[in-house]
Amino acid sequence: MSRDTGAARTPAGDQLPGTLPEALRAELSLFRRDLHMHPELGNQEFRTTAALKERLEQAGLHPRVLSTGTGLMCDIGTDDAATGGPGAALDPTRPLLALRADIDGLPIPDTKTVPYRSQVPGRAHACGHDVHTAVVLGAGLVLAELARAGALPGPVRLLFQPAEEVLPGGAADAIESGVLEGVGRILAVHCDPRVDAGRIGLRTGAITSACDRLEVGLDGAGGHTARPHLTTDMVTAASRVALDVPALLSRRVDARAGLAVTWGRLETGHACNVIPQHAELSGTVRCLDIAAWRQAPDLVHAAIDEIAALHGAKSQINYVRGVPPVVNEAGSVQLLHSAMAARRGEGAVESTEQSLGGEDFSWYLEHVPGAMARLGVHPPADPVRRDLHRGDFDVDEQAIKVGVELFTAAALLSGDPLP
Repeated sequence: MSRDTGAARTPAGDQLPGTLPEALRAELSLFRRDLHMHPELGNQEFRTTAALKERLEQAGLHPRVLSTGTGLMCDIGTDDAATGGPGAALDPTRPLLALRADIDGLPIPDTKTVPYRSQVPGRAHACGHDVHTAVVLGAGLVLAELARAGALPGPVRLLFQPAEEVLPGGAADAIESGVLEGVGRILAVHCDPRVDAGRIGLRTGAITSACDRLEVGLDGAGGHTARPHLTTDMVTAASRVALDVPALLSRRVDARAGLAVTWGRLETGHACNVIPQHAELSGTVRCLDIAAWRQAPDLVHAAIDEIAALHGAKSQINYVRGVPPVVNEAGSVQLLHSAMAARRGEGAVESTEQSLGGEDFSWYLEHVPGAMARLGVHPPADPVRRDLHRGDFDVDEQAIKVGVELFTAAALLSGDPLP
């Protein structure tokens, strides 16, 4: 990692301001649990948006709901000169440091037995977005106090983004709403149950993968199972597409690109003695390499058509572009590294691998430099690691304090103008 981030020379450790007061820590835990009990799907986060807006306004800030109707952004130190709000003395022409959280939940049931279990059937905060939201809210409240004390070196934008789980991601709509105007750098965290609470994982370059959605329909002449030779055997055709397309792609793209088709649904037929006329498959296309991702639609279309035709089936393909990989910029990674080291020491930072998960934070990094850190949420004493996107997923809430103090330190250490 490069050691030069252009960061302000601010005292480290307990001399660095912006730690999380105990009363606010307790409030953020309750706020997170309230969100956990009331998860909302992408572009439906009206209750979550209202709760955030109310709390930020209580702090004297001026949040603005995004034009999409949910989600909001809130600046500290840019629009306060006329009102005397926090950051009124800051230069509003300086680039903003944006801190991003995603606020939507997932359409899966919450299976935990905890007091804050989801009260909405079939909905859960099973990806940690409630934690991300509490972290950015807490960082904003702490930074607003620092701005009032004249201790915030540069303006900050809080960004609470809707619909991260909805391809191609709510980030694209947020950018259309103008959330990156004036932003010079953007940071985010994502809960990681593979990392113990109290630590973060960092990686320069690609930290997630591209992720697209794939829907395939197959059609042919069905018939009686006694005479499969007179039909298009749709069950066999669908099963061969499911098995052979991933294998064929592995021979048509560099293995280092990590291009992978994984099916989540295969549906065909209604009776044991009837060969159906139609079959459907759906799944995801994931890719480690952005160059291969750009080629993926053509490669996938060709492979499906080839296998389907071999079995006499006609294919209809709906290839839904998702998100490119999140590619962390080196200077932003070093800023996060320095911030975490200042708070908890070098030992609290670990290297992390590129995952095959997708994240629409990548769209922001197409426009401005930035980085995403993996926020440790696993209770160190718990032998079980509950993965993301599972109904039993939960976190060690120590991670909220860690995330808040990571972001406040990053804001303090990023005071110099960006190169």
